[in-house]
Amino acid sequence: MTAALITTPLVIFLIFVAPLWLVLHYRSIKRTNKGLSQEDRDRLEALSERAAAMSDRVRTLEKILDDESPGWREKR
Repeated sequence: MTAALITTPLVIFLIFVAPLWLVLHYRSIKRTNKGLSQEDRDRLEALSERAAAMSDRVRTLEKILDDESPGWREKR
């Protein structure tokens, strides 16, 4: 009686749950190892371009501040 209470859930687990668990596990690993999608690459490219533009703007603003207020860096 006691053995049946232990073996029945174990058999059900091994037949149904474990294979499904393994399939879903390896599918998620495959998906994460796949890399960036095209949409992610496009977003990354756009963000990179925006960062470069912002860097240029900061350089321009610093140059203007250097010309108009030479000691602005030391005031911080």
